[in-house]
Amino acid sequence: MQLNSIIANRDVSGPGSFVARSPATGEALGTVSMLAEDGARAAVAAARDAFPAWSATSFRTRQELLARWLKLMVAEADQLAELIARENGKPIAEARLVDVFAATEVLSFLARRLHRVLAEEPVPTWQVLFRHWRAGYRFDPLGVVAIVAPWNYPVGIPVNGIAAAVAAGNTVVFKPASATVLIGLALGDMARRAGFPPGVINTVALPGRATDALVDDPQVAKVIFTGSVGIGQRVAQRCAARLVPCQLELGGKDAAVVAADCDLERTARGLVWGAFMNTGQTCASIERAYVERAVYEPLLARVVELTMSLKVGDPLASDTDVGPMTTTDQREVVHRHVGDAIAGGARALTGGAMPGGPGFFYPPTVLVDVRDDMDVIREETFGPVLPMLPVKDLGEGIARANASRFGLTASGWTRSRETARRFQRELEAGVVMVNEHVVAFAEATGAWGGLRESGIGRTHGRYGLLEMCNVKYVAADFGRDRAAPWYYPYDEDFARFITVALPALYSHGAAKLQALLRLAATRRFRDRVRKGTIIVNAHRLF
Repeated sequence: MQLNSIIANRDVSGPGSFVARSPATGEALGTVSMLAEDGARAAVAAARDAFPAWSATSFRTRQELLARWLKLMVAEADQLAELIARENGKPIAEARLVDVFAATEVLSFLARRLHRVLAEEPVPTWQVLFRHWRAGYRFDPLGVVAIVAPWNYPVGIPVNGIAAAVAAGNTVVFKPASATVLIGLALGDMARRAGFPPGVINTVALPGRATDALVDDPQVAKVIFTGSVGIGQRVAQRCAARLVPCQLELGGKDAAVVAADCDLERTARGLVWGAFMNTGQTCASIERAYVERAVYEPLLARVVELTMSLKVGDPLASDTDVGPMTTTDQREVVHRHVGDAIAGGARALTGGAMPGGPGFFYPPTVLVDVRDDMDVIREETFGPVLPMLPVKDLGEGIARANASRFGLTASGWTRSRETARRFQRELEAGVVMVNEHVVAFAEATGAWGGLRESGIGRTHGRYGLLEMCNVKYVAADFGRDRAAPWYYPYDEDFARFITVALPALYSHGAAKLQALLRLAATRRFRDRVRKGTIIVNAHRLF
């Protein structure tokens, strides 16, 4: 059976084909018809045609459709989790936890709160002469949003982007990663069955070269990309060429800094889960742990013990902790980083070697005796590798954590509230957690995004929704029964008016009082300034 792209709620085939395979066994899971450049352009055209009607829908209508999508996802969670396990390689329980759960949470949040988060926001004016205005902000849709999603969280990440885009009134062209294209098409079909009108959500199976046609299409108003730094830079350059905004969630080399007063057991379990969940294929995985020397040895011993207890195997088995990596190319990156580190003097206390047999498995690996100049510390490994490094104090740990070209998330581990505040203040990242790591992605109100090469912009919650909007300042003047004081003609009286207006508004003491008296003596003030507005807001002048 061949699966097709979904454009304007219709199945559309293309000239190419792709065989989706299990990363655990290599077995074929299905064949997908791949579109070419004209298919990408057709999807954009369908989204553009749907935009006027969709952007005019009420918040209530959008919320009802998001709620239907949520209902379907909850009802079909088992089938969706199984597909994730088969195609992506996550253990099936973990697929429910970190992919399906994250998606349902954002759908639930938007279905319940959208009308409050994006409601028009009245704002009082500050300028005294404008105080009678009715002003505020509207949050209007942008148009067609292209969403290019990764393979590591094939449900949680794209659903967050798609739901936010359509909730804000945009239409979408969604391009799932080829490695998880079956999951992407399943999401597109679910949105179709939820009742979204034709053209609002289009899901396209595209090879890399055809994706350029999507990014370059002049009808695309914004591009949302999640993936590697290198490809993200190319996306940004292509968007810059036509002055269209892009939102990039790229790599991470996230650090955990452990204080001597940490809860040893909780910290050990948190580090192990934060490093090896999803086989380490998380932009927010713990890829560096800086531990105060006083607790380094006992914490390391417990981390090694917990790591050795993890069960690596069939992602469909309910007791599997760690599945295969999703792609063979990424496994090669991990193997190279670990091999280079060991060749340079590092030691692997667990794992550290490529296993034989079918599938893209790699064992959870704890490294010690690593140096800051090694790739395993400098570059994103994106696999099940946890380097642990001792530091003399928190100052050193924080400084080394911040010494990275990335800045997505970071965590601090401590019992002290004062130390927690220090972590939150001094760790340089878009998300900082204390005594936890990674899971902020599942909080629908928590903004998600990074600094430096970790990307541009934010997703999730209010700030994520605003990324999908034209934040429009609006003002109306219904109370003026005379010409504004700044209107033509410019004459000598106007010159006196504007000359004394500046000190009248912005100076202090006797100079302000003198300027106000001179201002009141001008004909422009007498004829064109609303005296009631000045009287009511006199406190703003002093």
